[in-house]
Amino acid sequence: MRLVDWCRIEGVADAVVGGFFVRQGGMALGEVWISGRKLPSTPFDPPWDARRACLQIDGGDLRIARRADLGPVPGGDLLQAGPLLLEDGRAVRGDGEGFSAGAAQFDSDITRGRFPRAALGVTSHRLVAVACDGRSEWDAGLTLGELADALRELGAHTAINLDGGGSTTLVNGFALRNRPREEHGIALAGGRPIATALAFTPR
Repeated sequence: MRLVDWCRIEGVADAVVGGFFVRQGGMALGEVWISGRKLPSTPFDPPWDARRACLQIDGGDLRIARRADLGPVPGGDLLQAGPLLLEDGRAVRGDGEGFSAGAAQFDSDITRGRFPRAALGVTSHRLVAVACDGRSEWDAGLTLGELADALRELGAHTAINLDGGGSTTLVNGFALRNRPREEHGIALAGGRPIATALAFTPR
């Protein structure tokens, strides 16, 4: 369902779109684990399934790393998306996670051009959730490199790209804060239905 609707139903004031999904049927694309239990999803094609970045939350610990670095049975929650944007404060360049080489599993090559984007970054003391609009005469969107630079300017040392394009959605205070658009600039009132999200709740 649309993220803003889910947030209102569940009483979650703040959230951002999560990982990718298969348009037909809405199945999550990439691994999803909740409380140490693997949920049904469509896996990324090998060898990229082991290389693509994930966000893992286990108790109070949060890690952003490539899937192979998180162990075969990760504890807590895990969401696979990618690519990794920042690692140890440096922008990650190239196609090491195969988003260009493995573009056939997506609607398009997400590494090429400016698009609406969403990402999550980690600074020394906080999380930074970002959504940028695009596909209009007012909003150009960002390349992945520009998105990495923006996260670094916001103080992030580690960051991961989340689902983008028409799925780009960020909710704050129960309100949708960006303007999701399909291709050719078609506005999506309230956003597109998505499969996964990252919810921010008080501890």
